[in-house]
Amino acid sequence: MTAVTWIEDGTERRAGWRPENGATPPREIVVIDDDIAADSALRMARAGTGLLWRGDFHNARQLMRALDRRMEKQAARKKAKAQKASRDARTGELFHATRLARSQRAAVLGRILLELEPDHAIRLRRAPDVRAACEHAYGPPTGAGAGESTLVSLPEILGVISAYEWHRKGIEVAALGERIHPAYGVFAPTRGEYLDLVAEAAWPEGVREPVVFDIGTGTGVLAAILARRGARDVVATDVNPRAVRCARDNASRLGVADRVRVEQADLWPAEPQRADVVVCNPPWIPGRPTSALEQGIYDQKSDVLHRYLGGLARHLTPQGEGWLILSDLAELLGLRTRDEFLHRVADAGLVVAGRHETTPRHPRAGDDADPLHAARSRERTVLWRLAARG
Repeated sequence: MTAVTWIEDGTERRAGWRPENGATPPREIVVIDDDIAADSALRMARAGTGLLWRGDFHNARQLMRALDRRMEKQAARKKAKAQKASRDARTGELFHATRLARSQRAAVLGRILLELEPDHAIRLRRAPDVRAACEHAYGPPTGAGAGESTLVSLPEILGVISAYEWHRKGIEVAALGERIHPAYGVFAPTRGEYLDLVAEAAWPEGVREPVVFDIGTGTGVLAAILARRGARDVVATDVNPRAVRCARDNASRLGVADRVRVEQADLWPAEPQRADVVVCNPPWIPGRPTSALEQGIYDQKSDVLHRYLGGLARHLTPQGEGWLILSDLAELLGLRTRDEFLHRVADAGLVVAGRHETTPRHPRAGDDADPLHAARSRERTVLWRLAARG
C-alpha cells in the first residue's frame, strides 16, 4: 500500500493510500472542515490538492453535492456550445466526450478525503458506523491500535456503504424468484432483460441436461438460473476474486452449490473439457475500465469478446452452442459495427444458429435528458446462439 503524508497542527501525519479506482495520491493534502467555501474547495480540488475532511460527516456530503452542482452547470454550458458549434457530431464522439466529462468530475470529487482508522472506523461528527461495510469491501481490519490508518475518498466510502446495503438486502431476480446478493466491486444484475433471455432460451437440440460453462460469472446469477433450469453441471469462472467469492456465496444461498462449481480463471476453466452450452455476458462497450466494477461494462478493444469467440469452438461439444449476451449499444454509438462482429464470428469457425432479442428496461433507456438518449432509446439486448461450423 502506498503511503501519503501531510502536515496537521504542525505535525507530519502519515496514512496508507489504497484507492479502488487506482487513482494516484494527490500532490498535496490540506486539512479542511465545515468552514470552507465550496468555490475555494473546488479550486483546490481542480488543482490536484487532496482535501482531508475533519468536519461533520453530513456536511462533507453537502460539500460534495455543492461541487458536483457547480461542475454540472459548467458542463451544461460547454455542452450547449459544443452542440451549437457541431450539430453533426457523431454519436461516438459524443459518447467519448460525455465519458471524459464524467471522469473529470469523478476525479475532482474523489479529492475529498476521509481518514479510516485501522479498525475501519471514521472519527467524525455524525459519521455512520462503516466498519462492517468496510470489512465487506476491504477485508478484516488490522485492529485498533495496530497498523496505520488509510485515506479514502468520500465517493468511495459512499459506494462502500451503498454496496453493503445491496449485499445485505439482495436484488430480486424474477427469473429465479429469489434474491441475488452482490458484493462490493462485483457488477450487480440490475438489467433483468438479459436474465430473462437466458432463462427462456431452449437448450440446443438433442440436449436435455447440459454441461454448462458460465464465463465471467460475476454474482453467479446466470449460473444459478441455468442450474435451476436443469443443467447437471455448471462451471462458472471469473478473473475477479471478489466475484468468485460472491458467486460461491450465492450458489450456497440458492441451494445449487452441488451443481455449480466456481473457479477463478481468465475466461476458460482450468481443466480442458467441453460443454453443451457456453454462456458469456461480456462487457458490451469497447473502452478502458477505470475500476474493477467498470470491468463489467467496458472492455479495452473488446478483448474479452474476441477471446470468447476465438476459443468457443474448441470448448463446445458437437451439438453444443455458445450463448453470447450482447447489447448493440456499441454499434449504435459507432464503436463497433455489426459486420465487424459477424466477421469475427466467421473467422472463429462459428455460425449463427439463432438469436433472441429484447428491449432494455433500465431507467436510462427512457431518459431523454441523457446526452446519449438517441442511441439508448434504440438499444436491443441480443442472445446470439453460436455453433461450431461443421
